Order: sequence, then structure tokens, then C-alpha cells
Amino acid sequence: MHSRLPPALAKAYCLTYVRGLTPDRLLTRLGAGPGRAELTLDELIRGQARGAVALGEWALLVESYGGLGSTEEVVLPLSAGTRLVSHSYLDVDDMDHFHWVDDGRIRFQFLPEEGYSHGIVDGRIRFLFRPHESYCGEPPDEIADLLEQMHSPVHPLPEQPHRGPAFSLAERLTGITMTPRLLEESRYLTAH
Repeated sequence: MHSRLPPALAKAYCLTYVRGLTPDRLLTRLGAGPGRAELTLDELIRGQARGAVALGEWALLVESYGGLGSTEEVVLPLSAGTRLVSHSYLDVDDMDHFHWVDDGRIRFQFLPEEGYSHGIVDGRIRFLFRPHESYCGEPPDEIADLLEQMHSPVHPLPEQPHRGPAFSLAERLTGITMTPRLLEESRYLTAH
């Protein structure tokens, strides 16, 4: 189903990318205490833990059956002073989330109850649902071409983010191409 994820994450995952933080600093921002361990992806999944790994200038938090990166209560403060991109999927509820947040301000998101926050309307990027005070007023121009493709009758992207758009959007915003190999070969810092 997901060519970008190992099979063990296909039914439930949350990937949260935070620019400029180390894995240790990311865990600390999430409230983790001082004890740390390194785990493989299999160990992380079996233990139903969350773990962080450095990918260039980004720290990636991986959760199986977790969803810290899908909640505004977590992603808004976690993005303080930096950029955060997260996406998650839970197949039992067929629920997707996507967030792009810059320094506590939402630039773009997908919510299961509302759909995508922005789309192309009359050739321009527009809000598709009423924004609240946490939204940035600037249109998300960095992803304009992907929004156009998502709304194209000729070659549309799937409506559900986990079926492709979430990975394309995250890659555009972070420069990281997600692959099963990348996830399987990484070692993840976890908190006890």
C-alpha cells in the first residue's frame, strides 16, 4: 500500500520532521526525561515507543500507533523558532493528518473533518475552510504546484494524504525523500 513505508508502519504511523533540532533536543521539547536509549525500527515498533533520528538539518520523530505529530497542542509549541512538518495515518479509523507549521503558525494542513486547508480556486491559492488564529496569513506558495496537481482533472493526486500527497508535500518542504530503507536502517533515540 505504501511504497514509502516499511510494511510494519503501513497501517498506523506518525512522522514528524523538525528543522534545526537534534533528536535529543526534540525529545526534551516533548517533555522526555534524561534517560535515553537507541533502538532499531523493529524494536521501536514492538515496544510501541517513539524515537528520533537526525536526517541532515532535521530531526525526524517516528511513531507507530502514536500521534503526537497529529495534534495542534503538540505541533504548535514544538515548532517554536523553526519549521515542523508532520503527517500521520491510522487505518482503523481511516484518519489522516498533515501539518506544516512555521514558528507556531500553521501554513498548511489536512484535517480528517475538514480536508485540505488550501487549494487552487480561480487560479490562486485560497483557504478551503475558515482559518483560526493559529494560521499564518501568507499563502503556502512553496507548494503551489503540488496543490495544482492535487486539483487537476488530468493527473490528480489521491485525495487521502497517506496515499501520496503527504509524502510529496513533506519531501518538498524538508528535502527528505522517505523510503522504507531510510527508516529501517536508522537507529532511533528514545526516552525511557
